[in-house]
Amino acid sequence: MAAKDELGRAGEERAAAYLRAAGYDVVDRNWRCDQGEVDIVAVRRDRLIVVEVKTRRSDRYGHPFEAIDDRKRRRLWRLAIAWAQAHPEVARRRTVQLDAIGLIGEDAATASLEHLKDLL
Repeated sequence: MAAKDELGRAGEERAAAYLRAAGYDVVDRNWRCDQGEVDIVAVRRDRLIVVEVKTRRSDRYGHPFEAIDDRKRRRLWRLAIAWAQAHPEVARRRTVQLDAIGLIGEDAATASLEHLKDLL
């Protein structure tokens, strides 16, 4: 596995642990369909939260959140709806929300972590 991929996986692990510690129930990870992949799906109270995780070694090329432009938001929204349709027992009566978690640092375990809630 390439170093970039390893950092990304470690970032997703850290993000999932952060969410669990914050009271979220992580119900799915790396879910794929023909439209793409969802990094993390979590529930909290009446919310179904689809989380995009962006991990960078530094901010030399910009903050991780800068990679989530309008096109990416629309794609995430379509993926969130596809996940909800595939898992109606979890999604029922929950409002869909898009979040992003950005990590910056050489080691995902000690990287700075930011959680941006409700991207829309």
